[in-house]
Amino acid sequence: MRFVSFVVGVMVAGAGFAQQAADGVEPEAAAVGVFESLSPEVSAALEAKAAGQVVRSQDFMVAAANPHAVQAGYDVLARGGTAADALVAVQAMLGLVEPQSSGLGGGAFLVWYDAASGELTTLDGREAAPLAATPRLFQNEAGEPLKFFDAVVGGRSVGTPGTPALMAQAHKRWGTQDWGSLLAPAIDLANAGFTVSPRLAGLVENDAERLASSDVTAAYFLPGGTPIKAGDTLINQAYAQTLKTITEGGIGAFYAGDLAKKIVGTVQNAKGNPGVLSEVDLAIYQVKERPAVCATYRDHEVCGMGPPSSGAVAVGQTLGMLEGYDLSAGPMDANVRRLIGDAARLAFADRGRYLADSDYVPVPVKGLLDPAYLTERGGLLAGDDALPEVTPGNPEYDHALNWADDTAIELPSTSHISIVDGAGNVASMTTTIENGFGSRLMVGGFLLNNELTDFSFRSHVDGVPVANRVEPGKRPRSSMAPTIVLKGGAPVLAIGSPGGSRIIGYVTQAVIAMLDWDMDVQQAASLPHAVNRFGKYDLEEGTAAAEMADELTALGYEVGTRSLTSGLHLIEIGTDLQGGADPRREGIALGN
Repeated sequence: MRFVSFVVGVMVAGAGFAQQAADGVEPEAAAVGVFESLSPEVSAALEAKAAGQVVRSQDFMVAAANPHAVQAGYDVLARGGTAADALVAVQAMLGLVEPQSSGLGGGAFLVWYDAASGELTTLDGREAAPLAATPRLFQNEAGEPLKFFDAVVGGRSVGTPGTPALMAQAHKRWGTQDWGSLLAPAIDLANAGFTVSPRLAGLVENDAERLASSDVTAAYFLPGGTPIKAGDTLINQAYAQTLKTITEGGIGAFYAGDLAKKIVGTVQNAKGNPGVLSEVDLAIYQVKERPAVCATYRDHEVCGMGPPSSGAVAVGQTLGMLEGYDLSAGPMDANVRRLIGDAARLAFADRGRYLADSDYVPVPVKGLLDPAYLTERGGLLAGDDALPEVTPGNPEYDHALNWADDTAIELPSTSHISIVDGAGNVASMTTTIENGFGSRLMVGGFLLNNELTDFSFRSHVDGVPVANRVEPGKRPRSSMAPTIVLKGGAPVLAIGSPGGSRIIGYVTQAVIAMLDWDMDVQQAASLPHAVNRFGKYDLEEGTAAAEMADELTALGYEVGTRSLTSGLHLIEIGTDLQGGADPRREGIALGN
């Protein structure tokens, strides 16, 4: 195999994008890639992103977090496959080359636009709590919440994986290519080996102590006790065998049989922190079709995934509260940032009170997105300074409202895929294993999620139940926001990002960038971040956003600067297709 290194230094929005390889929870590498044996088109796409240029095509396009994955999806589309076919190939490859963020051991949400019918479908492949889980899963004997990483590392945090079932469901509904052909590229690369990128190497080095907690995981990422390094060739024959198993036996071979037994055994026998996942949990898992959640903004419909995701509701609420305000002064105007930041705070207050798995908790989605309610909430933004405090609102609701506020932590190890195929079908899928490297448990060549820690560790507050508490079979609340924006019923944008609960701010800003500030998709992806969720304004260090600190402080905000490693992947759909990929990560957009 011939190895070629592509070094891409992206300084589009400031020096902060090319900085340290670590950020405490999930380290950040600069958007520098080491990719071998890829087509010249991929090289051109990498160079375009480095130059801040939009990638354009006429027929189809895929944007995802790693050039190997994008190449796999591109090849499927080039031979006439659908966006669903390409999605399977992209996800299978991401599980190999970007294992810390997503894979077979995790979950995903898919928003799908069908060109033939004009219908929008959302599929919930979120992980589910085991049947043996209880509301006290993450509490000690005294009923107090565990420390976060005491809960994460090991089997306790592992929910029933949903990504494999979602891949199979999408392929069954909308795919046309042979299932095995979609997994073959990842099988081949897993057997041959791929070159470790600087980002993956930095993540492994930063998390080496936790990765060492499992012998199997340590043997892969820390061979001989030493973290893998950029430029190393990493072979994953176990992953190749897993993909071969589900090629030959279908997705049922993941959820039952020898592989299912290995998954359960790994969880239940995890050293020091075993979990309660069972073979029954795997056998009964189902992907769920949910109603799409849409909100109107600037004559567009912004549509995404409803509960158990809070993403579409919170994005829609933020935009809805801003509908009556002029944001044309642009992203570096302090008053514009005040409006966006406080609208987001109000949305997060509602999110913490009301959003959870709607199969277990009645969620007032209609009331939360009612234009009259959002106009009322938006009226709170009419002042000149930061809101001194925010509280949940009282949306119209046909059930009693008696929930305590949730303080669940949601950390960023996620990936987003946007695809448009030659027939005009659109796929927007956000996929995750929650924290970087998930539970740190590895089986069959892939990492298992720690998604259950997206539940509230507290089941009650002052005797009042928390909507997002742990319950058997329940799916934890998420902030993932795979989004398709429509105008006149036709899709004009596919978008999404990783980033934990900051996903909501990243997606909201990118939509505003395109609809209010007339930016193209690459400019929207590269725009410096300013994110407010709970009162403190997080400004992206090393960028123009950080220069707003004094102005925002004067408006009454607590302000901090930090790395904000989004991973936005956007495709604008018009007379042609225009793709953009976040300069903060390794992804690209590629089309024909």
